[in-house]
Amino acid sequence: MLVVCAGTADLPVAEEALHTARVLGSRAELIADVGVAGIHRLMAHGAALRNARVVVVVAGLEGALPSVVGGLTDRPVIAVPTSIGYGAHFRGLAPLLAMLNSCAAGVTVVNVDNGFGAGYAAHLINASGRPR
Repeated sequence: MLVVCAGTADLPVAEEALHTARVLGSRAELIADVGVAGIHRLMAHGAALRNARVVVVVAGLEGALPSVVGGLTDRPVIAVPTSIGYGAHFRGLAPLLAMLNSCAAGVTVVNVDNGFGAGYAAHLINASGRPR
């Protein structure tokens, strides 16, 4: 399982998702500061994106990163909008709407700042098919 975070301001929510998944028993890694403004940083992690069973993507501002990640992988993507941003961000409403309107297949969205919910859902996906 992989948690991808757009900017360092999004780290608290990404770390909540990461910690939740780990506490529940998933092996999870974090890739931080790979937002669309520096897309080359994300591209350096192509193998990790392809090898993850599920990817949690945390982003504020315009919320474009989950669509990009969804286009780069055939794995489930759980998008988490954050309330971090400025301008017409509306405390997370702008990225929430962008994520809900993603044209990338396989993108599911949780509520603003819901790292716990994303980590929990990702763990369920990650653990599916394992014997109990």
